[in-house]
Amino acid sequence: MLLALIFAGCQSQANKPAAQAEASAAPPPSAARPTIRVKAGATAAYTDPDGVAWLADQGFDGGDTVARDPDLAIANTKDPTMYRSERFGMAGYSFAVPNGNYTVKLHFAETYDGITGAGQRVFSFDVQGHEIKDLDLYVKAGGPNRAYIETVDAAVTNGKLDIKFTPNIENPEINAIEIIPD
Repeated sequence: MLLALIFAGCQSQANKPAAQAEASAAPPPSAARPTIRVKAGATAAYTDPDGVAWLADQGFDGGDTVARDPDLAIANTKDPTMYRSERFGMAGYSFAVPNGNYTVKLHFAETYDGITGAGQRVFSFDVQGHEIKDLDLYVKAGGPNRAYIETVDAAVTNGKLDIKFTPNIENPEINAIEIIPD
């Protein structure tokens, strides 16, 4: 009987059923983490000059949209079309994403002709607990109709990436959002 117990304890992994052997192998790969690109204010998907696809505006909480003149010149970018639509006055955006680290790029341009100088549109925003206070697009971009990108590192632990906006002076606005897995 002792010999039978020793023999049973010495069975190799190869003698176990396949499902049991696979269960003790390496863990399954984590969920794919695609890049998400959203063109704020857009009602249809957009492909930029580099062939990169952008989704129509989605994931937002409130606000309104505006499309600017298709010939409006936008400096600091090779893709002025990206900055000719916007969402403004929104409380935030939320995206379902797998847990992990991301680089979030927020694209802005001050295209409203009612803003003619510094201090006329100032807002704050928070990306996953990383707060940017008192953003003045006119100052940051160096004037009107100039693209400006704010880059923020974000860690997601609950399957959701949140961006919250707080108006200080005038409504917050945004032209595009990129969520890039690290």
